[in-house]
Amino acid sequence: MPLIVLWDIDHTLVDNAGVSKEIYAAAFTMLAGEPPTQPAVTEGRTDRLIMREMFRRHDLTEPDWTGIEAALTQVGRDRLGDLRERGTTLPGARDALKEVAGQSNWASSILTGNIAANAQVKLSAFGLDTLVDLRLGAYGADAVDRSDLVDVARRRVRQHHGLLDGSPVVLVGDTPRDVEAARASGAEAVAVATGVHSQAELTAAGATAVFPDLSDTISLLRLLESFARH
Repeated sequence: MPLIVLWDIDHTLVDNAGVSKEIYAAAFTMLAGEPPTQPAVTEGRTDRLIMREMFRRHDLTEPDWTGIEAALTQVGRDRLGDLRERGTTLPGARDALKEVAGQSNWASSILTGNIAANAQVKLSAFGLDTLVDLRLGAYGADAVDRSDLVDVARRRVRQHHGLLDGSPVVLVGDTPRDVEAARASGAEAVAVATGVHSQAELTAAGATAVFPDLSDTISLLRLLESFARH
């Protein structure tokens, strides 16, 4: 049976070593003309929401989204070298992506709060971009709320692959927001405790399954196969 697997990026597939927050700070500075006094609050939020909250916390009018996205794109591109130098692929991520990509009749892509350009930057920094179909993903410019991204990805998969509306969807992420987005959209939630949230917190949020990381490829594949069958 078809299966749609959507992967979060930061703290699920890669550790960005703080570069993400530097991108938000630099984009804010570019737009506001002065650096932020408080760091970006991320933890599963979309770029639209992250930047909106940054401007509100600084009592500034939020610029037009087109300008915000352009600033994030430019700064993200400029930080590619920093990502390669300081960041790393998380345990098991590369093998997990390879195994899922090799399954016939499965669609594997990204569901992330990052804008598409910066999702590409973060994955390409570690050679992971060729292991997912980025055309099918949902990104931080597509919606303010993360839960709305699941339907965006569903539509894109249907457009490119013609999968039926009832094809099961699995989100793989590291925050309660990832879990909540899955549950709100009728998707399965697989969580990994490679971010700031513990296995107990992710279980309490309602994850279908929680792994310490992605290194147990066999167990992960068996779980995904069970979703595809049912």
